[in-house]
Amino acid sequence: MASISPVVHVEGLRKSYGGTVAVDGVSFEVAAGEIFGLVGPNGSGKTTTVECLEGLRDPDGGDLRVLGLDPARQGSELRRRIGCQLQDSALPERIKVWEALDLFGSLSADAVDWHSLLHAWGLEEKRNASFATLSGGQRQRLFVALALVNRPELVFLDEMTTGLDPSARRVAWELIEAIRAGGATVVLVTHFMEEAERLCDRVAVVRRGRLVAVDTPSGLAAAYGGQTRITFSAGGIELDWIDRLPGVARVERHGAAVRIEGTGRVLPLVAAGLVERGVVPDDLHVAQPTLEDAFLALVGTGEE
Repeated sequence: MASISPVVHVEGLRKSYGGTVAVDGVSFEVAAGEIFGLVGPNGSGKTTTVECLEGLRDPDGGDLRVLGLDPARQGSELRRRIGCQLQDSALPERIKVWEALDLFGSLSADAVDWHSLLHAWGLEEKRNASFATLSGGQRQRLFVALALVNRPELVFLDEMTTGLDPSARRVAWELIEAIRAGGATVVLVTHFMEEAERLCDRVAVVRRGRLVAVDTPSGLAAAYGGQTRITFSAGGIELDWIDRLPGVARVERHGAAVRIEGTGRVLPLVAAGLVERGVVPDDLHVAQPTLEDAFLALVGTGEE
């Protein structure tokens, strides 16, 4: 059976601005139907990478294919097939919501009926509102609708939820999931690890222009996020058996308080062992490694 070509192919991408190297040999692929995340500190090269993929910047080197096209040489054709929500999106303050959708739709030969986008993205009540009067969440809804008006096969979302309050951010997450459900592939640039962990099938971590890891959020957490920590109270029972369990790195006991650190399947093994011995602690707590733990381990906590 023939292999399916990736929607995005990046090999050895390089881009510099004067003496500053923004992207230094980045390589990855995005499969059809994925939500693929790009995460990294400010100045790590995320936006430059995406702008090269969108055909907005010419790379200094490397091989790029987006939907089988070369963004640098076939940018006009490519932009008819992709949708973009840029990091610094803006519209004229006096333009009305319907006017913006109508304008963007007129640029595509196969545009979606913008009336349906008003309904799909909850903008019907704001149809005649000017851009200046929209809230942050409403603006993001509009930008997503504009990115979808040309029926894109691939959508780039760059810092879509920056500046939104927690409630509006969660609404935006639902919009992103709806984009994928509609059949499009999504490349998501974000600073929020919770967002990447919730939405992304795979995540690429970049630091100082270089890709340092690519995996599923759970895979990154397991590989780089540190150990699982289990705590509970268990007075007067023997715990030597815990030391012999696979993955257990440390067992500490202070009176009745027990703290266990380990990796792999340490949690189900400890839980099963306790139940087998008739111990069911009411205060058992588990702290498992997260994508944020992995991110901090990979890029550090200092400024770029």
